[in-house]
Amino acid sequence: MSDQLPAEVRTDLAVVVPAFNEEESLPELVDRIDQAITGMGRTYEVWVIDDGSSDRTFEVVRELAAARPQVHGLKFGRNFGKAAALAAGFEAASARIVITMDADLQDDPAEIPDLVGMIEDKGWDLVSGWKQDRKDSFIKNNTSKIFNWFTSRMCGLYLHDFNCGLKAYRREVTRRVKLYGEMHRYVPALAHLDGFKVTEMPVKHFARKYGTTKYGVDRFINGFLDLLTVYFLHAKQSSPLHMFGRMGLGFWTVGLGIWAYHSIHHILKHFYGMNLGWKPTLTLGLVLIVVGFQFFSLGLIAELVVAGRNPENNFRVAQRV
Repeated sequence: MSDQLPAEVRTDLAVVVPAFNEEESLPELVDRIDQAITGMGRTYEVWVIDDGSSDRTFEVVRELAAARPQVHGLKFGRNFGKAAALAAGFEAASARIVITMDADLQDDPAEIPDLVGMIEDKGWDLVSGWKQDRKDSFIKNNTSKIFNWFTSRMCGLYLHDFNCGLKAYRREVTRRVKLYGEMHRYVPALAHLDGFKVTEMPVKHFARKYGTTKYGVDRFINGFLDLLTVYFLHAKQSSPLHMFGRMGLGFWTVGLGIWAYHSIHHILKHFYGMNLGWKPTLTLGLVLIVVGFQFFSLGLIAELVVAGRNPENNFRVAQRV
């Protein structure tokens, strides 16, 4: 199919591999990628993104690139995170279909033909791997299940495994989705909210062969905060006032209700010659009224921001004649 490539792309497939201190696993990984794609009869390139490694990761990439013209590498001056590494790989890759996978050999390159088939033969825009039998720790397995459950319900895309490193994308998806922070785990949700067709495919998962996991407790906190970002900035971006206005109306109603109750109570007490005095709940009511107005104001400002954007940035054109 390489003779039918559009002018703006170089190869049929590109494999993007974020790597942080993975000098031991890269030679085997590149060999297995080559075996998988060569058997398909496709042209390909591999982009290894060294995310500020402190070992010989980039020296190994140089050696692999000298031996194989398909291998390329980028090196960050410091560790920016997986989302930044993927974003750099998406920018550098020039292929009709982009595959992402982790560098730790827990993903199986032999799955690449099936992932590509899901896009080319079944018309999906993004196919995410689903690690049915995960070889991770008990804590990591169960926290991932919690995140997947919340993400599915908040974004309306029901997948078992959003954060699997093994994915396949049409070029249009990698050009559209913007990654930063810890957003890499929510790429399927971002693509779905932009109107792309997203599905998942069961894939094999292996125990880590070299080194140790690079993830700590902070990734779960950051992941939750980024999930809120996805929900607020994407799921509701078409009309922010609808969301913030409802929240403001709720606070405002409760606050006015508290003041109305105390006003009536004060009037009745006044007729009986009693002084109600200032109550703590009056302060609460006042605070809720102010917060309600702030949410209304925030929604209006967000509406102005959305309305001022170029319409091309708000939706993906499905057809054109």
